[in-house]
Amino acid sequence: MGTKLRHYLISTAFAAYIAVFAANADAQEAADPEAAEAAAPVATTTAASGTRVFTPADFARFAPRTALDMIGEIPGFTLRGEDNQRGLGQASANVLIDGERITNKSEGVFTQLSRIATDRVERIEIVDGATLGIPGLSGQVANVITRPSDISGRFTYRASFRPRYAEPSFIGGEVSLSGSGNTLDWTVALANGVGRGAAGGGESFIFDADGNVLESRDIEIQFIADNPRISGSAQWTSPGGTVVNANANYSRSYINFRDTQFRDLTTGVDRLRSFENRDRGYSYQIGGDVEFGLGPGRLKLIGLERFSSSNSRSDSINEFVDNSPDTGNRFAAQATSGERIGRGEYSWTMLGGDWQLAAEAAFNRLDREAQLFELDTGGQFVELDFPGGSGGVTEDRYEAILTHSRQLRPNLSLQLGAGYEYSTLAQTGANGLTRSFWRPKGSVNLAWQIEDGLDISFELARRVGQLSFGDFLASVSLQQEQENAGNVELVPQQSWEAQINVTKSLGRWGSTELRLYGQEIEDYLEFIPAPNGGETIGNIDSASVYGARSNSTFQLAPLGLNGMQLELTLDFDWTSLTDPLTGETRKWSDNRDIEVDALLRHDIPGSDLAWGVGLDYDRAQRYYRLGEEGFNYEGPVYTFAFIEHKDVFGMTANLTVFNLTDGRARQDRFVYEGYRDRSALLFRETQDLSVQPIFSFRLSGDF
Repeated sequence: MGTKLRHYLISTAFAAYIAVFAANADAQEAADPEAAEAAAPVATTTAASGTRVFTPADFARFAPRTALDMIGEIPGFTLRGEDNQRGLGQASANVLIDGERITNKSEGVFTQLSRIATDRVERIEIVDGATLGIPGLSGQVANVITRPSDISGRFTYRASFRPRYAEPSFIGGEVSLSGSGNTLDWTVALANGVGRGAAGGGESFIFDADGNVLESRDIEIQFIADNPRISGSAQWTSPGGTVVNANANYSRSYINFRDTQFRDLTTGVDRLRSFENRDRGYSYQIGGDVEFGLGPGRLKLIGLERFSSSNSRSDSINEFVDNSPDTGNRFAAQATSGERIGRGEYSWTMLGGDWQLAAEAAFNRLDREAQLFELDTGGQFVELDFPGGSGGVTEDRYEAILTHSRQLRPNLSLQLGAGYEYSTLAQTGANGLTRSFWRPKGSVNLAWQIEDGLDISFELARRVGQLSFGDFLASVSLQQEQENAGNVELVPQQSWEAQINVTKSLGRWGSTELRLYGQEIEDYLEFIPAPNGGETIGNIDSASVYGARSNSTFQLAPLGLNGMQLELTLDFDWTSLTDPLTGETRKWSDNRDIEVDALLRHDIPGSDLAWGVGLDYDRAQRYYRLGEEGFNYEGPVYTFAFIEHKDVFGMTANLTVFNLTDGRARQDRFVYEGYRDRSALLFRETQDLSVQPIFSFRLSGDF
């Protein structure tokens, strides 16, 4: 029996066992009120429509600070952020705030929810997206209903450190101030996002084609990033029902990455290879929308402007122990990118259902200047010819979609959407090219409440994917000594996508959700041979993925373990494409095809203490380039534990230790003299590096 199938059968059998056991337990709890109370730390209400309703009181045991904390504890619910789709498009995140989707692309649902204090949340409704009449939504959706509140502030402080390799972080977190009245809601926030990564020690070797050691390497890798940001948003509602939203943010980024390797050669001169990448940049977004009554319906107009600028430089230098002249290269790039969106949505009721006509215009752009240098014997960088690295890319895109939603029966909802997209892709610089495309898109969604506590939804959609404009231009990775040629003939992927979501309430035992999904993709993006040799990102005819994901929350109070719950996520998929070199069928490059996440949390009754343990497991498939292949992954198992106090002078303190069982950073790389299907092996590189335990501290509170 395959590993994937075994995991699926185990999880399905476990859920079925819990469901049967819960039925017997509920009968016992009915006769024993005290046992029933102990078995139900999170209360839910199921309305006649199938909507599950949660109030702040239902989460009292967790002492949540924000709406994000509350949603994170909803049994069997998986919060999904935006899918980074083209423009604004239809709704993709499965969260609404007061029945409205979030249209801020720079600060998504996780950030927005973290700024809504618990005392502002009136209730959270979990409902099937197809019943809401909002195009694009399917499966379980959380609708956060808020209420007015006085001016209040929130803060979260974060710090982290590791015993070795990584720099500590003491300046992470966010401070926000917000107010909410009958007509005006506003929020301002100041934050600093931090990133600290590292690996080192362990073993790293280079082997020849016969398995002989050519060199050993002592490696230390370090990553440091800081992203300070200031943002604000406001919503005003007029007495006549006109709603105006405005938002803006500005951020800066400071990123440094170092990979230092002492290379001990079996034959030849030992050397110190120092690679360093430095990136500095800034970005901003200004957006807003206005919604008002017009004729038989309501019109919503949305506008958004995003811009970012970056200046990056990578240096790779070899210093030889015999004092030979240093060798090396430099790759530098200066890039600006932006997106401008205008969207209109007109919604009305007619013929027993809800209708929406949406039209959108989106204009994306990238301009980049890139330079490649070589270190001469005098220690100076001399610029080399690199024409394919500089240029500009633009896409002008227009779309229109008509969506209809209606109740077929009291427990059965239907949503249909259909439309077209017209886009023009243009590149300036070497081999510039301009092309235009018409593409259909749309979806069908069905939501069926079979019985109280059992819901099924189905979605079939035709979608158009997003391109990375950087793939149109040539680039160099000095760290791995790889080069990608640019490709002016790239086109966005198109796909047929289907999914079935089944949600089952297990009563006082919790809830479980199963999602079956599949995609058939045209013009899939993969490494292909470049016209003049080498490799580039390009389109291949097709690819597919089919998978299953289950997300369950099991309350363990009926077993006498009051305040304890188990959260379990299982995800696995099957992928397929035709290798552009060999013509053979293989899996997607570097795909994580099995994921297991488990968290056991215990909120100790009668105290402000909680603790928990968990694990994350990911299985990586082989990655493929045209001239190399291999494995590159971390873990594959990471374990962690935390302890939390919910009232430290009115604040919540959390200490988490990640990587208790020595998860590693591993690489097994096979590099060929040319294309891997027709060339001899040049060398094999292996790495097994220590990641170290990661200690994280978080302190959050109100003022």
